[in-house]
Amino acid sequence: MAKRKLQRFDEMKTMACVFEPTMENVNEDNFHLKGKWRADYFKNENSIVLELGCGKGEYAVGLGRKYPNKNFVGIDIKGARIWYGAKSALDENLKNVAFVRTRIDFVTTFFSENEVDEIWLTFSDPQPNKPNKRLSSKSFVDRYKKFLKPGGTIHLKTDSDLLFESTLEEIAENNYNLLEKTWDLYGEMPENLDTETRDILSIRTYYEQLFAAKGFKIKYCRFNVS
Repeated sequence: MAKRKLQRFDEMKTMACVFEPTMENVNEDNFHLKGKWRADYFKNENSIVLELGCGKGEYAVGLGRKYPNKNFVGIDIKGARIWYGAKSALDENLKNVAFVRTRIDFVTTFFSENEVDEIWLTFSDPQPNKPNKRLSSKSFVDRYKKFLKPGGTIHLKTDSDLLFESTLEEIAENNYNLLEKTWDLYGEMPENLDTETRDILSIRTYYEQLFAAKGFKIKYCRFNVS
């Protein structure tokens, strides 16, 4: 298993859709694509959507298939997981999908003001003992504000009651604009959801399938911060 993991790490170094920034990039804030994702990598002016804590990149790849006129970037520190999404993107020639291997704490290093249109938080770690480490906490949302366009949307999909409750509390306390919420996405999908949103929400990550199989209800909300 360890040998296979090392082989995948080596393979990722050859994948044009995978970026593995150094600590120098972070400390010097000199990542070469910051502010230039559209011009230098995607080579279009389409919107950019992030999947933070992307795991195997099911949303980044799934959305990339469905929406060739949008660009998608999956971010995660676990290279062994990213490999799956990156390989799928390459095998399917999805030019609108890329991955960055890094900690989400450093996300502002990689995107400039108003560069990102949407963010997906898919089955993030609920961090029961570290609320400020939750990806929907104010400390992280303040980071997102630095590159998210005015009116840009943040989506959260989770099996965790704790994470969902804390996210709704953050939305209320910080006067974010709650656009949609449901405590049982597949049991009571809101009737007013448009066809496109329903189609997007039908994408299920590896972890979501595991949780759903165990009977956990999937929660979903979307909100903006401006």
